[in-house]
Amino acid sequence: MNKIIYTLLFVFGMIGLTSCNDYETYADLKEKEQDAISNFISREGIQVIDESTFKNQGETTDTTRNQFVHMSRTGVYMQIVRKGCGSPLEDKKSISLLCRFMEKNLLTDSILIRNDQKSSFYVTSLGRYIDTSQYVDKMYVTRNGTTITAMFESGMMQTYHSSTSVPGGWLVPLNYINVGRPEKEGDQIAKVRLIVPHSQGTADASSTVFPCYYEISYERVK
Repeated sequence: MNKIIYTLLFVFGMIGLTSCNDYETYADLKEKEQDAISNFISREGIQVIDESTFKNQGETTDTTRNQFVHMSRTGVYMQIVRKGCGSPLEDKKSISLLCRFMEKNLLTDSILIRNDQKSSFYVTSLGRYIDTSQYVDKMYVTRNGTTITAMFESGMMQTYHSSTSVPGGWLVPLNYINVGRPEKEGDQIAKVRLIVPHSQGTADASSTVFPCYYEISYERVK
């Protein structure tokens, strides 16, 4: 009888030990996130520059060198592909912006959602797949001094993540790009590439601690 009891205690102890070993702390998750970011930077041949270099270059990134500036306050890495036509977002002003984007989970190296090209997305309420390229995301943005806030009005980000909250990482470029509409030949809207840590990401990214890579264009609504 004692032998059976000791055997059961051993088994339960091993189960408990396995459970403890499987548990990941927040620090563990953040370390995995940083590893995923570092691996992506290495794999893509990204040249990381600091904010001082970025400023000395006229707040631009050299795409021929695949430069991304690391924003120390937010942890976001940003590449400005195009500054865009028009002018910067004005202070004390609220406007609507149209965005096309691609969102990739860097932990799983998988695209979550996109509307920058033809892509299928299953909508439960409709019971069918839709072509996401038909839907341009629209967000309402307000600037007060150095503070920029925003919310999604419509689009795939709101549908996929079930939230109107705009990731903080999406707002970082608005300090450096123009937000306009093409009015003449040669005009192009702003486009950026971002590596966004969970702390500046969606609610989904924040709750499960994963970084995302984005390609986003911004166009002002008339």
